[in-house]
Amino acid sequence: MSDTQKINLLNLNRAGLESFFSEIGEKPFRAKQLMQWVHQRGMIDFAHMTDMSKALRETLSLNACIEFPRIGAMQKSADGTRKWLLNVDGTENAIECVLIPEKSRTTLCISSQLGCTLNCSFCATGKQGFNRNLSTAEIIAQLHLVHHSLLNEGQEQGITNVVMMGMGEPLLNFDAVMGAVDMMCDDYAYALSKRRVTISTAGVVPAIKKMNQVTDVSLAVSLHAPNDALREQLVPINRKYPISELLDACRAYIDGYKSRKITFEYVMLKGINDSLAHAQELAKLIGGIPCKLNLIPFNPYPHAIYRCSDKTTIDRFREYVSSKGIITVTRRARGEDIGAACGQLVGQFKDRSRRSQKIKIELEQIRGVSHA
Repeated sequence: MSDTQKINLLNLNRAGLESFFSEIGEKPFRAKQLMQWVHQRGMIDFAHMTDMSKALRETLSLNACIEFPRIGAMQKSADGTRKWLLNVDGTENAIECVLIPEKSRTTLCISSQLGCTLNCSFCATGKQGFNRNLSTAEIIAQLHLVHHSLLNEGQEQGITNVVMMGMGEPLLNFDAVMGAVDMMCDDYAYALSKRRVTISTAGVVPAIKKMNQVTDVSLAVSLHAPNDALREQLVPINRKYPISELLDACRAYIDGYKSRKITFEYVMLKGINDSLAHAQELAKLIGGIPCKLNLIPFNPYPHAIYRCSDKTTIDRFREYVSSKGIITVTRRARGEDIGAACGQLVGQFKDRSRRSQKIKIELEQIRGVSHA
C-alpha cells in the first residue's frame, strides 16, 4: 500500500481504532494500546510499540501512518503566550494554534477550519475567507504537538485545558471536531475533564442541538449583541438563527445539569455595543440562564473598522451586569504583540470563498482607488 493510501490513525477515536483493528483481524483492545503509545507517550513509530507483536507492527507500517502537520513557525509573546503556524496538506496552507500559560492551568486554543465561512464583522479570521474544514487528525495534532512539546521541555502536566476558539466555526465541522473531542477526553489519550474542553460557536443552532446528543463538554457562545438588529450586523449567522432560537438551544444544552453553565462571549466595540443601555438589555436577555459572561476587549488587526471600548466603559458595563447576579469578567488580552489574541488569528491559505479579495477591493475603493 502506498503512503497516499495509508490510513492516518490520528483520524480515529477509540471506536474508530477498534473497528480498524477488527478489520485487520486484531482484538479491539489494541486500540487502547495504540492510543496510549501515540497520545500519552508521544510515540509515533510503530516499530517501538513493544507490547504489540512484530507481525502486527509490520502490518501497521504497511497499512497505516501517524501523520502530523509541519511546524512552519513558532512565535512567543512578551507575556508568555506562544503561537504555532502549522502547515497542512503538504502545502503552504497553514493554521494557527495558541498556547496560553497561567499559574493554575495551561490552555491551548485550537483551530477547526482553514479560515471561516461566517464572516463576523470584527474578526480577522473571517475576513481572510475560507478554504476547507480540517480533518480530525489535523485538529488533534495541534494538541499532540503542543502537549508533547511542553512535556519534552520538562513541564509535568502539559496541556490542562482546550478551547475550540481558533480559526473557524467548530460546529460547521461537526464530525471531525467531535472525533477530536472524544480523544481529548478519552482516558487512554489525554484524559481531559469535559469541563476543561470548551467548544465555541457563533450560534449554529441545529449543531448545538446535535451536540447535546453526543457530548457534554463546555459550550461557549459568541453573543456580542443584546438584540437581533445589532447582532445581524456583527454576526451574520444571526439572520438564519436569531437570538431567541439560539438561547433556547443553550437552555436545552444545560437542562438537567446542575453545575453546567453556558459561557457567553461579548466583544467590546467602542460606540457599537458597549453602552449602559446595551448592558441593561443584555442582563435582561441572559439573566435567567445559568451562565458566565466574558467581556472581550476588541483586539485590533490591519484594516479593522472597529476600535476597542475604553477601560471605563468596559468597567461600567461589567459592574452593571454583575449587579444583576450574572458572573461577569473582563478577559485579559494575551499575545497581542504576535497576533495571537482573540479574533486575530489568520493563518495562511488560499481563499476559495474569494472574500478576502472582495474586501481588499472594497478597502481600495474607500481609499479612492478605481478598478476597471
